[in-house]
Amino acid sequence: MNRQRALKIVREVVSLPTAPFAEAGVIAYVRSFTSNRKHVTVKCDAHGNVVAHYRKGNGRIARPICLAAHMDHPGFRAERMASVGVVRAIWHGGVMPEYVKNARVRFHSGGAWIPGRVTGIETGKRGTQTVVKSAEIAVGGAVEPGSPGMWDFPDTDVRAGRIVGRACDDLAGVAAMLTCLDDLSTRGATGEAYFLFTRAEEVGFVGAMAACKSNSIPRRCLLAAVENSAERVNAKQGDGPILRVGDRATTFTSPATQFCELVAKDLAASDKSFHYQRRLMDGGMCESSAYCGLGYDATGLCIALGNYHNMNTRTKKLGAEYVNVEDWINLVRWFTALVTTKRRYDGRDGALDAKLDRLQREYNPILKRTRSMVMAGD
Repeated sequence: MNRQRALKIVREVVSLPTAPFAEAGVIAYVRSFTSNRKHVTVKCDAHGNVVAHYRKGNGRIARPICLAAHMDHPGFRAERMASVGVVRAIWHGGVMPEYVKNARVRFHSGGAWIPGRVTGIETGKRGTQTVVKSAEIAVGGAVEPGSPGMWDFPDTDVRAGRIVGRACDDLAGVAAMLTCLDDLSTRGATGEAYFLFTRAEEVGFVGAMAACKSNSIPRRCLLAAVENSAERVNAKQGDGPILRVGDRATTFTSPATQFCELVAKDLAASDKSFHYQRRLMDGGMCESSAYCGLGYDATGLCIALGNYHNMNTRTKKLGAEYVNVEDWINLVRWFTALVTTKRRYDGRDGALDAKLDRLQREYNPILKRTRSMVMAGD
């Protein structure tokens, strides 16, 4: 992997305009980036999800990896101009109302950024929680319906060991997948993998579920949802990318998780600069729960995120999101290893099977011989 090229890709991607149901800028970038590449075929499904398939070599892999990242980020979708200089916009995503009031925003419309400021919000209830539903925003120009609105932070920068941008979640994941695909194609590496770029994750994985139900990804795939997940006490930035064994709702497919860990251990054994974490990231839910619930073998890979959903909980103000550069670089390396590994996933945890078999062979004879001793009077 060319490090400078990788950082150029992540700067570009994390700077793209996006919001749930308004991912056109990211879709255009992904399609342009993946088109006309050796060993890569690209399609868009009926719901606007993008699927890239990489295959180099003669053999067909029975259970290839599919990496999946979402192309949206919490934000506004312009509905209409309410009056001259005021746009009404629908809000999608998990940000507390107190962060939205009077916030500075920018809409991407007509190929340019248009600055604005929230002047009023409409809230509602989702269960017991108060959530933002829509807003009126004073803007510096006409905004076309459907345009994405984001917080008014500068384009992505790499500084002090961090990638800092408006939407690391999940555009840093999208960038990592594209960087992996770029490296595979450039080198002509032998392997097979699918890369799924989904829409509207922030409202409840609807793009991912649509992709599953329309068979956009072959059922034979092992799915790994790629995320940026809020940093936690036991999941720190700088300690490596994270093998996510579960989220707030579910634990993921055990053999799939074990397979990804075995590949990580292989990589760590061959390169001492690579390290990773294995954690339960139960601060929220991710697409892996949907994949598991819809019948796929699935697990999760993520990196620890600062200012989750742009909420700086220390200052109680909006802030740019950030991730650790080396965590992100090692995540890309992990992806590449998952595609090119000689290991084969068959839906079983081979190491666990072997250990259980050994224990049974070693101790079952003793179990039988001692039965009469513990069952006196039976």
